[in-house]
Amino acid sequence: MSSGRISKVAGLLLGCAAVAFATAASAETNLKVFVTSQGQPAIWRTLLDQYEARNPGIKVSIELGGTTSDMQAQYLNTVLTAKDSSLDVLMLDVIRPAQFAAAGWTSPVASDMSSYLRAYAEANTIDGKVVALPAFADSMFLYYRKDLLDKYGLQPPKTWDELADAAKKVADGEKNPNLQGLSFQGKAIEGAVCTFLVPYWSQGKVVTKDGKLDFDREAATKSLALWKGFADSGVAKKNIAEVATDDTRKEFQAGNVLFAVNWAYAWAMSQDAESAVVGKVGVARLPAVKGGEQATCLGGWEWGVSAFSKHQDEAKKLVEYLSSPEVSKYMAINGSLLPTYGKLYKDADVTKAVPWFADAQAIVETAKPRPVTPRYNEVSEAIRTTVNAVLAGATTPADGAAQIEARLKRIIR
Repeated sequence: MSSGRISKVAGLLLGCAAVAFATAASAETNLKVFVTSQGQPAIWRTLLDQYEARNPGIKVSIELGGTTSDMQAQYLNTVLTAKDSSLDVLMLDVIRPAQFAAAGWTSPVASDMSSYLRAYAEANTIDGKVVALPAFADSMFLYYRKDLLDKYGLQPPKTWDELADAAKKVADGEKNPNLQGLSFQGKAIEGAVCTFLVPYWSQGKVVTKDGKLDFDREAATKSLALWKGFADSGVAKKNIAEVATDDTRKEFQAGNVLFAVNWAYAWAMSQDAESAVVGKVGVARLPAVKGGEQATCLGGWEWGVSAFSKHQDEAKKLVEYLSSPEVSKYMAINGSLLPTYGKLYKDADVTKAVPWFADAQAIVETAKPRPVTPRYNEVSEAIRTTVNAVLAGATTPADGAAQIEARLKRIIR
């Protein structure tokens, strides 16, 4: 064969190879998943790698969201209002599915919800349609320094008054000016909504009933006064109005806080190699107001499929995997994220990794949801900005309660 003919054959072979490569590349589906930066993204990456290995032709990348629920929602609002197809799967705060479904931003997901914890089955079912699937459960807990309570012969407090007394006793004994008695979320973020609601609910009050406003101004005043009192008395730091969720986690993890109000994710970080409180942490229910009942705020995150994704079937299949019992167990063991399946709270592998999860199911199942409404963003802003203003000393608890009531009357009719 002449050299010219050989070159032509070689060229044809290379051309065929290029076409085959291009065809294979075009057959590959690329999915992008939006994940909260506080949702253990490195562990989710491990699970996504496993998913890719099981599903040749699927590649999944992660886009990280902001450090707060509000920042994440603002970004997603911008992307989805523009009908941007760059995101396929969305990790959503438990308060968002109703809002996103009403806006037409998520696609329905066909799924049997009977095996999930009831609160999450309900949160993700809107007008009879499943609009998202649970990623992980959550609620607010009271983290405490077990070593210090033991040292002073104290039990985890059942009321906020008991907490204040315990904080004073430990402070008097330790004489450590850097040790805060209590840290909670006072910054104008979503966590501040729960800050307000926990003692409000503890008084037996609700914000809405049958879709109508049922606000109790007196109870709201007492709730705001409770938190402001902690700052004024020195139990909490003076600038608590600047404290966000991860600030509480970092300060507790550094050994500078006796009691901390936080979500389940803080446990794993309190026990890692860089923590100053490894082996010294206890977890309990949040205290009640005097004469009231203990209450906590329902949290958790959900997986939604963007209505604008160009890969609807592939995205829905991925969401079903990410919401499966297998993944829920893995995240409980490796990320201390609460399971969305009741049976996993008694799973031997889970309770070995995170012993206090054995007692967490009852707390999660009785946690109270924030008001469910398509206008939740406005409800949230009315509450969290007022909480922040009270803690910053810009307004009084009584005036703050009146302001919240007036604003909610314009939102919830």
